[in-house]
Order: sequence, then structure tokens, then C-alpha cells
Amino acid sequence: MSQELQTIIDLIRYGASRFNAAGLTFGHGFDNALDEATQLTLHALHLPHDLSPVYGNARITEAEKEDVLGLFLRRIEERVPAAYLTGEAWFAGLSFKSDPRALVPRSPIAEMIEAGFQPWLGDRDVRRALDLCTGSGCIAIAMAHYNPDWHVDGADLSVDALALAHENEARLLVRNVRFVQSDLYSNLPGERYDLIVSNPPYVTNAETDALPREYAHEPELGLRAGDDGLDIVLQILRDAPLHLTEDGLLVCEVGEAERALVALLPELPMLWVEFKVGQMGVFVAECADLIEHNARITRLADARAVKSAPAGLF
Repeated sequence: MSQELQTIIDLIRYGASRFNAAGLTFGHGFDNALDEATQLTLHALHLPHDLSPVYGNARITEAEKEDVLGLFLRRIEERVPAAYLTGEAWFAGLSFKSDPRALVPRSPIAEMIEAGFQPWLGDRDVRRALDLCTGSGCIAIAMAHYNPDWHVDGADLSVDALALAHENEARLLVRNVRFVQSDLYSNLPGERYDLIVSNPPYVTNAETDALPREYAHEPELGLRAGDDGLDIVLQILRDAPLHLTEDGLLVCEVGEAERALVALLPELPMLWVEFKVGQMGVFVAECADLIEHNARITRLADARAVKSAPAGLF
């Protein structure tokens, strides 16, 4: 086999075949074996991720081949997401450090960031923005990078995730972002924002328990969110009016929990975003609408808080 694999394209094709044969799951930035084999191959060869295809027939040395095959073997045997093997994930056109302290960056909100949140923002003047459940910091840092006149906060409960976010802040040389350790809005009293963006935990208990092995390498704190995936989202909706400016916007990703949210709050106006690949469970809500329906949202959110509290607390 060693003599048969001679070029970059040989290795990529071989890796993709091995990945498909092994039944790997792809959902951490790539959705197919060929793209993931390409990522791992180029990383091992210290080549740019957007290398021109004209180099596909470039020959490789035996030592380089061993490095690439070693990564392929770990991907197959350990089921580690490729971004954790390379230590890098691309989000909104930017390179982020990625490791098990936070979820691998992969939100479709990247497309909204690169589009300047248009047409949703319209002519609103954004001075302050918040990334709630910031994780690796990818959304906050990307917003700050593309909008240097914005003041962006990133909040997360996990101290480990925030350490990674600070490393990405330094990596991308942004100067207009601040990270805060906070359980949702708890450590942001009195803070108000023109735009709140959140990619919170929204995976149901049943789905979390059944996730493929690749997801076991990610912190469960960033995934599990109750029986219908809405335990965290309802808290975000409930308290958003306290932290949005009068004409502020909330952008929130709920993924597969979209159907459950619409069924639970059919009266709340939510604009579901159409991405280049279709609808992906991200909605936009106006502050005024969240205020109008706050009583109903509060009842739903508070009922879950009581249900999940330890016995004797209430």
C-alpha cells in the first residue's frame, strides 16, 4: 500500500474510502468523508486548507505519508472530531483554535455574520452586541472582527471554554471583544445590547444519549437541554427584554428543536432564517415582540426551573 499512495490526491481518496468504510459520523464542520480527509491530509502536510487542486498530484515523502496515515488511524479508532485532531476549525472565514474545552465551531450563524446580519438589522445602528453561550468565542470574535466599531461581549458558564475564547481572541488580534463568565445573563446586570446572538445548548436528552461517539469528545454542557431541547432557550427568551435596547434583535439557534419551539409558542413572531443550504433552525425575534409575549414565556421558563430544582429547594 505504501508504494501505491504517492500523491496528495492519493492520500485524500484513500482517507475518504477508509472513513466511509469505518462508518464515521461527520457533523463538526464537514458533512462528508472527502472534505474531512482533505482537511486532515493538508494539516499533516503543513499546507493551507484552500490549497489549489493543481497541487493534487504533488508527490509526498514516506515520512509525510506516515503523518497523514497516523491522523487517519486516530480519526477511525478514537472517533475524535477532525477539528480536535488538527486543533483548528474555520468559522466565518477565520481560523479558530479548537479543542475539547468547547464545541467545534460550526453554527450557520457564520453566514449571517459575514452578511452583516442583513437584511435583518436593516438600518439599525449597532453599538453593542452580545454572544450568549460563546463557547470557543467564535461568534463573538467573528462579529468583532467584521465590525470593528462594535463593542462585543461573549458570555459563557464554562471557565474552560472562556480560556479557549481568550486564546482565540489573541490568535485573531481582536481588540473590541470582552469575555464574561456568566450563567446566561446572570453576571450582566444592567447591560443592554442592540443585538444578542446565541447558539445555546438545544439537544434533547434522548438525542444527547444517542449521539455518535464523535460527540462524546465535546462538553455535554454545550449540548444537552432537556426533554425537548428548549430548557435554555426559554430562559434566553424570557430575560432578553431586560438586556435588549428598545429596537434590539435576538438571533438564536435552536436546530432540530425548532418544531418544538413553534408548537410551544405559536403566538410569538419569529423569523426563521433561510441559509444558502436552506432553513437550519435559526430565528430572529424583535425586542418588542419578546416584551409583548413575556408573561407566557416566563410561565413556561419558570415552570421548568421549578421542575428541575432539587427536592426541598422550593
